[in-house]
Amino acid sequence: MKGEILFPLSVCIIAKNEEKHIGECLKRLSAYGFEIVLTDTGSTDRTLAIAKKYTDRIYHYDWCDDFSAARNFCMQKASHYWILSLDCDEYIENLDPSALRRCMEEYPNHTGRILIRSRFLRGDEISYEQTRVSRLFDRRYFLFAGAVHEQLERRDGGVKSVYDAPVTILHVGYDETEADMQEKSRRNISLLQAQLDMEGPDPYLYFQLGQSYRRLGDAEKAFESFDAGLSMEVDPVLDYVKTMVESYGYTLLDLKRNQEALGLTELYDVFSVRADFVFLMGLIYMNNGLFDAAIAEFKKAATMEDFSVDGVNSYMAYYNIGVIYECTGRLEKAREYYKKCGGYAPAEKRLKLLS
Repeated sequence: MKGEILFPLSVCIIAKNEEKHIGECLKRLSAYGFEIVLTDTGSTDRTLAIAKKYTDRIYHYDWCDDFSAARNFCMQKASHYWILSLDCDEYIENLDPSALRRCMEEYPNHTGRILIRSRFLRGDEISYEQTRVSRLFDRRYFLFAGAVHEQLERRDGGVKSVYDAPVTILHVGYDETEADMQEKSRRNISLLQAQLDMEGPDPYLYFQLGQSYRRLGDAEKAFESFDAGLSMEVDPVLDYVKTMVESYGYTLLDLKRNQEALGLTELYDVFSVRADFVFLMGLIYMNNGLFDAAIAEFKKAATMEDFSVDGVNSYMAYYNIGVIYECTGRLEKAREYYKKCGGYAPAEKRLKLLS
């Protein structure tokens, strides 16, 4: 055992050819005294050599195109009942051990939703998207299900109860090359489609299928997937449902079906609880030439605290207001809102052109 185990929790990780990420992942974890359990599915690079510096709980699993099977195998190798499930490209940013222990005592048969901040490179700008995902749990009550984009389910088939765990993760997996991202998306599409063929229609699978098609730039198939998911009975409280509605709206804009996107106004009362949907409605109004309505939505988004994509409740909302003012000849107002963007490169460019 590498290091002293100070906390009754096992961090379970599956890996394959992750030499780029695993060192930083395990280095950050090692500071907390958790048991680290690694399941390797066939690495041919330096993944295992790096991992051995941090743990001797390393096991091999023959890959079978099923992420849940690999994760369930990994957690069965853990010494502790309590599991924190991570990927190699997920780095601890913030973790409060005392608060974590209290949550484990207070919610023994619930799943803890950790906050995952995903980093993206859009053009020359780095942006972030955040979501909460159930990753902290007692393995006596839960197991993973789903071949890809796996989710935790209760072993007894009951309803899963959740709480927000005091853990924040930086996800750097989207730092990959475009070719690598497309290869991963094509792999996921194949696995998701196989699962749909085997298990039948499922809104979560349609959501993930649509997201994969969006990453490939196939807006038509993304639309078909989101439309199929939203045609089923879904719970609007769930984060993935909120994101599916927003992705559906963006896909309509990608397809230049701007008037059709106005139909999302019928869902406004249900989904305008976070800034992302309100920002999207601003874009929809903007693309339909309804500029006053767009400005009102962007201003509202800028006042909201709950968000997923970085900037929708701040600099991106202000930037779009500035664009509208500039395009309609109100240049002083445009400058005012570009200045609110806090160094956002596109806004700085517009300010230089307007000076």
